[in-house]
Amino acid sequence: MLSNFLVCVWAVLPLFILMLIGAAVKWKGLLTAGEVSRLNHMIFVVCYPCMMFENLYGADLAQAFDLGLILFGVGSVLTVCAVSIPIVMKIEPSQRSRGAMIQAIYRSNFIIMGLPMAINVYGRGNVAVTAVLIAVVVPLYNVLAVVILEVFRGGKPNVKTVVKGVVTNPIILGAIAGLFFVFTGIRLPAPIETVIGDLSVTATTMALVVLGASFSFRSLERCRRNLVICVTGRLIAVPGIFLTAAAAAGFRGVAFVSLVSMLAAPTAISSYTMAESMGSDGELAGNCVIFSSAFSCLTLFLWLFLFKNLGMF
Repeated sequence: MLSNFLVCVWAVLPLFILMLIGAAVKWKGLLTAGEVSRLNHMIFVVCYPCMMFENLYGADLAQAFDLGLILFGVGSVLTVCAVSIPIVMKIEPSQRSRGAMIQAIYRSNFIIMGLPMAINVYGRGNVAVTAVLIAVVVPLYNVLAVVILEVFRGGKPNVKTVVKGVVTNPIILGAIAGLFFVFTGIRLPAPIETVIGDLSVTATTMALVVLGASFSFRSLERCRRNLVICVTGRLIAVPGIFLTAAAAAGFRGVAFVSLVSMLAAPTAISSYTMAESMGSDGELAGNCVIFSSAFSCLTLFLWLFLFKNLGMF
C-alpha cells in the first residue's frame, strides 16, 4: 500500500510543484500576461513537437501502436461529447455558455498534464503508446471543438478551415515526423538528437510553469453553477465511468496509464483560447481551465492510487 502511495505521489507532485513555481513567478511580477502568452505559444510551436517526436522516434511501432487502445480512446471522447451535448442543452439556456461547457467536459489537457504524468510513472522513452494515442486524440479534440463552438454560435463549420487547422498543428507535425523515422529506420546525427531531447525535456517543465503563471481567478458569481458542473464532469464523472470501463475491458500497464492521462486530466488550456476566438463564453472557459487544473492535482493522485491498488498498472 505504501509503495503504491509513493508511486502516485511521485507521479503527480512534480506537476503540482511546477505549477506553484509558475504562480510564484506571476506573483513576483517576473512575467507579464503578454510574456506568459508568448511563452505558451513558443512552447506549443517549438517544444511540444520535439516532445512528440522524441517519444515516437526509434520506438517499436509494433508495441507502440495499440489499435484497441486507440479505438477505446476515440470512442470515449465521442461518447462524452455526444452525451454532454443534450445534458448541457437541457440545463443551460445560453448558446455562448453551451459551447464552452461541452468543450470543457470532453477536452482534456492530455499533453501538458497527462503525458508528463505517464512519463513520471513509466519513465521517459517508455510512453510511445501514450504519444501515439495523443497523435490521434488531439486532432479529434480540435475538430470537435471547431464544430461545437461554431454550431453553438449559430454558424456553419468550415471544413477547409478545420482540415487546415489539424494538418498544420505543430504537435501533429511532430508526431508525423517521428513516425516517418520509425517507418524508415533513418537515424538523425547525435547532436540533432541531443537538441531535440533537450527541447523535449524543456516542454514539460516550461508548460507547467507557464500554466501556473497563467492562473487568474476571474469573476465567479455569474458562472459558478456551470463551473461546478464542468469541473465535476471533467475530473470525476468522465474518468469514473470510462476508467472503470477500461479496467473491465482489460487494459493494463502503460495502456491503462495512458487512458488515465487522457480521461482524468483537467480541461485543455487551448479550450479557453478557442472559446474566446469563436464567440463562446471565454470567462467560463478560462475558469474551467484554472479550477480543473488546480483540483486535478488531487483527483489525478486519487485515480492513480485507486487503480494502482487494484493492480491496473
